[in-house]
Amino acid sequence: MHRNAIPLNVVYRNEVIAMLRLALPIYVELLTAVVAVGVIDLFWVSGLGAAAIAAVTVGTTAEYLAYGLFLAVPTGITVLIGRRDGTAPLAPVIRTGWALWAAFSLAIAVPGVLLREPLAALFTDSPALTADFFLISLAGLPVFFAQTVVDGILKGLGNTTTPMRNALICNGLVIALDPLFIYGLDLGVQGAALATVLARLITLLIALLSVVRLRSPGRGLVAGTVIRTGLPMSGDFLARSLVGMALVEIVAGFGTAEVAGYGIGQKIMLAGVMVFYALRQAAMIRTARSESAGSPLWLGLGSGAVVAIVLNVAATPVAGLFTADPEVAVGFLRWMTLYLVPFGGLIAVGGVLQASGRGSRLLAATLAGFAVQLPLAYLLSSWLGVTGVWLSMAAGASISLAGALARRADAPGSARDRAPRSTRTAADPPSGR
Repeated sequence: MHRNAIPLNVVYRNEVIAMLRLALPIYVELLTAVVAVGVIDLFWVSGLGAAAIAAVTVGTTAEYLAYGLFLAVPTGITVLIGRRDGTAPLAPVIRTGWALWAAFSLAIAVPGVLLREPLAALFTDSPALTADFFLISLAGLPVFFAQTVVDGILKGLGNTTTPMRNALICNGLVIALDPLFIYGLDLGVQGAALATVLARLITLLIALLSVVRLRSPGRGLVAGTVIRTGLPMSGDFLARSLVGMALVEIVAGFGTAEVAGYGIGQKIMLAGVMVFYALRQAAMIRTARSESAGSPLWLGLGSGAVVAIVLNVAATPVAGLFTADPEVAVGFLRWMTLYLVPFGGLIAVGGVLQASGRGSRLLAATLAGFAVQLPLAYLLSSWLGVTGVWLSMAAGASISLAGALARRADAPGSARDRAPRSTRTAADPPSGR
């Protein structure tokens, strides 16, 4: 039966189901590889005191910043492989990905390790512990980056299950290694970083087996295309990481306990936020492969509401697992209700914008939100304390979402984005051939 003969409600229902099926493995992957690793580290070092919690909080925030610098590479790989799959050779994209991995790893990891002490001193009043964490975590960035390249290749081929499996393996290894290194070998916060890097290295060796079997003709590199394609997403992530570090600095002005509470709250919230990023990646993959992304805006807004409700219910008992004084973390999670709904819509919409060649609008909207958020954070925090910082986050997310949706005629989920390969026009993004 022709698609146009199928009732629209059935079409959209099928599209939503397809999105959720693709997004679920991505969520599990993100939850285990990104969130759970940081939460497990935080959980085990919590027994070492507030200074250790602050060190891991700052250390993982810096790692997210470094990932933002590199994110253009795996994002570009996913989109270009999605566009080329079955239509053009994949080898140039894959080869370029590894060349860029080597260049970025050298350019980010080496300066990070050498400058670990002044970097740590910028964000905490216990810089020695943070510098110890940086020594291991920043040196291990090439392993982390390599895993994202492998995952980017597989996702471009529409495979989100294998990255999920690899993330679960890594998570299991961290669970086993963290207590051994932190307490068994008495390595403290360095033990947490070492356990994570070792777990990622073992997982990478397993993951490489998934891509070495790929055989595709084609020569040359497409570095410029990969970077240009992924740059808006990288810029968006990088901006979020920089603002996140600025917020840590603002919160640090209220004391180490507030930084620790903020770190705990952020780690807990990330378990919910990864739902949005899973929807974004699913929308990006389907759009790049000329498949419909359904209605990512409504999926994102609805997910934001559900996540907010769950976090409000779980705030006190979950925060209590990490600290005997959960007041700051619980307050943070309560106020995040105002932030999560618009943020969910913004992130989910971003996948379609990125894959359809409109990532620059997402980046512009993100920057506009931050241009309001940061001054508000400084202003409101002087009046309302840390609560002012939480309110500024909600304002920034709302403004960013409004900016991303400003041009409704070109909104994500439109008929243009749902057009199959055979009906794309010259105005559509290039196929990457």
